[in-house]
Amino acid sequence: MPRRILLINGPNLNLLGTREPQIYGSATLQDVEAHAQAQANTLGIQLETFQSNHEGAIVDRIQRTIGRGPSATAGDMNEEPVSAIIINPAGLTHTSVAVRDALLGVGIPFVELHVSNIHAREPWRHHSYFSDRAVAVICGLGVFGYTAAIEFVATHLRVKGEGAKL
Repeated sequence: MPRRILLINGPNLNLLGTREPQIYGSATLQDVEAHAQAQANTLGIQLETFQSNHEGAIVDRIQRTIGRGPSATAGDMNEEPVSAIIINPAGLTHTSVAVRDALLGVGIPFVELHVSNIHAREPWRHHSYFSDRAVAVICGLGVFGYTAAIEFVATHLRVKGEGAKL
């Protein structure tokens, strides 16, 4: 049975390719998602992508991984369980206790991802509400970080065997 990964992109990542290309590059979010989907297909993984500029929508989507949250349906419980979450929380990295609590509340291992190296930027970007609980943190690799995150998750799921979490 294929494993499922949920890829979440936070605020302003819908502007990839046009927002500060000197920092974030020229690839669009659609380019990133298409490449991630092709990679996941090659690895035999189901990949669902989600992007929102709204903190609450991200919290709701995380909660739906366990059939909870405001817009959860019976179908959520019947889907293949989410084995891992890859999240680029973007600006919420430095502010969102709510997204952190949602991730901890569902108990699904997650990888924190950033296109830029947040540690080489403004001092206020150095703190993350997610890093201490993430299985891995990937930053500064540009959009290749998405490829690395998917490969990391796929390798760990394969090594740990059927039914394994990261």
